Amino acid sequence: MKNYFDLKGQVAIVTGCSGGLGVQMAKALANQGCNIVPIARRMEKLEEVAKELREEFGVEVLPIRCDITKTEMVEDVVKQTMERFGRIDILINNAGTGAVAPAEDITDEQFDNEMQIDLFGTFKMARAVAKHAMIPAKYGRIINIASMYGLVGNKIAPCSPYHAAKGGVVNLSRGLAAEWGKYGITVNTICPGYFWTPLTKDTLETEWFANYAKGAIPVERYGNEGELDSTTIFLSSPASSYVNGTAIPVDGGYTCV
Repeated sequence: MKNYFDLKGQVAIVTGCSGGLGVQMAKALANQGCNIVPIARRMEKLEEVAKELREEFGVEVLPIRCDITKTEMVEDVVKQTMERFGRIDILINNAGTGAVAPAEDITDEQFDNEMQIDLFGTFKMARAVAKHAMIPAKYGRIINIASMYGLVGNKIAPCSPYHAAKGGVVNLSRGLAAEWGKYGITVNTICPGYFWTPLTKDTLETEWFANYAKGAIPVERYGNEGELDSTTIFLSSPASSYVNGTAIPVDGGYTCV
């Protein structure tokens, strides 16, 4: 019987992997036998994640501290990964931030920070991984994590820099998909809806937001832990070889109404 989603022996770099959705997606890949390179800015958190992944899934894990806005740190992640494993099959660009304030009050610094992390950081990781690993190997799976807010606006949580950056990620993915498809590299975007993470917890737990979400989301609830797993595994696997340049909302139907 064929296992369409077997990732044994493959290597995935997962950014923003110190908690939340990054860890969930790393676990989903590790469950399929993939070795994981978790990266984030807090090494102590990465060590905890690495220990969990090794003990629960028995895969190889190489945690590396990295600020994705620093080009030299990004290049070093790729260098260390290639020295250890000799390959990078999958890149999950998950690291991000979010400035919430009325557009008229957003500062230049807030807007610039959003772009540097969510958009430029995503590009820096993709560029380094493609150049040094995936293009030479003529194979790769890049999954950029945007947001449903990269596809639509919103009236409940003003965050124009986030909309701009995540919309940029969606179309950056299309641009890279068009360029790198000839190398056997696919580039796709996942656009999550409201999921519980350390960044969203305070907002999602308020009664006013819960009431709003119930009316705005057709399935009438937030996303649960693990509900990004299947999309992540599918886009990371050899089975998705003809899926390229897509943006897949995983949002309970928020963007369909």
